[in-house]
Amino acid sequence: MEQKSNLKKHIGSVRDIKQMTRAMQLVSAVKMRRARSQLEKTMPFFALCADTMVELYEAGAVLEHPSFSLHQKKRGDVWKIGYFILTGDRGLAGAYNLNVLATAEKHIHAKIVDNIGKGLQTSAKLYLAGSIGKDRLVREGFDVVEDFRYEISEPTFYRARDISEFILDLFESGTLDLVYFIYTRMESAISMKPIVTRVLPVNPDALEAVIPEKYRQKRGLVGGDLLDYIPSSEDVMTYLIDTYMNAMVYGALTEAYASEQTARMTAMDNATEN
Repeated sequence: MEQKSNLKKHIGSVRDIKQMTRAMQLVSAVKMRRARSQLEKTMPFFALCADTMVELYEAGAVLEHPSFSLHQKKRGDVWKIGYFILTGDRGLAGAYNLNVLATAEKHIHAKIVDNIGKGLQTSAKLYLAGSIGKDRLVREGFDVVEDFRYEISEPTFYRARDISEFILDLFESGTLDLVYFIYTRMESAISMKPIVTRVLPVNPDALEAVIPEKYRQKRGLVGGDLLDYIPSSEDVMTYLIDTYMNAMVYGALTEAYASEQTARMTAMDNATEN
């Protein structure tokens, strides 16, 4: 009788866990649909801003702007790199957060080794949006900026603009030479992949790689075109860079949040079945 009683308790416990994981799956499904709807609305703006920067670069219109120029370094100098890493605010999302963190660690180590080979030093500062992963990266000895705190959940354009202004201040003041985003990109409804993309100085090749094919624009400019800037080239480029950064941050936040909810829904569905 004792064994039968224990078996009943175990069955009841499994049933309770199943109800809990099923409820979490349903909640994540609702959030995922809302996040993907937001992503679909965001993507044309994000893609247009990115495509405009690529078009201007290819036409030779922005070659002298500091946001497009890599700083020149000589042996013994330090590359000051900022990594803005978008992890989730909660766990129970399968390997989602671990994949982002592993991608970040791999890229940072590779960058340090590459710079050593060139006789350069590396200063890598990590800015984490989303609470998951901060403790692990601190434990691993990375320089994590503790007072940088932004949520991933329910991203807004106002939050993206705050982060964008913060990043531009760091770059324009010389605090950072390079700025990378590391986040999870949704390649399809069921496929997600962590990516690393350089946002400052603007990297046209990397930008073109993150623009979905269906959002690519027909180019109106070609190399050698003469352009008139009104009121001035500096004002136009400042506006474009601000808009570009707002779009890049908002697009990354939205895509990361949609990916997190999709990963959690899948993980809870698997847990329910198990």
